[in-house]
Amino acid sequence: MIKHIVFFKLEDNSVEQKNIVKERLMSLKENVKVLRHIEVGINFSNEDRAYDLALLTDFESEEDLDIYAKDEYHQEVIKFIKSVAVSSKVVDYK
Repeated sequence: MIKHIVFFKLEDNSVEQKNIVKERLMSLKENVKVLRHIEVGINFSNEDRAYDLALLTDFESEEDLDIYAKDEYHQEVIKFIKSVAVSSKVVDYK
């Protein structure tokens, strides 16, 4: 099992914007067949080092993660995220 985790810091970190981003990320579940599990958490910590959202996804293999990375729908979501995020961090592990 492959874990793919991404943290996002948004330009506008209002509750409304966080919910919009969460909905867009959750839409991956219905649109990317190789995605086995998805979870999106909205951060409540006020620490300076905190990010606004966490995306946790599971894949059967590194090949499936690669398919996900190149998926057309996923690319559309990435384009949207890049328009509202100021930074992101990623961790992939087995």
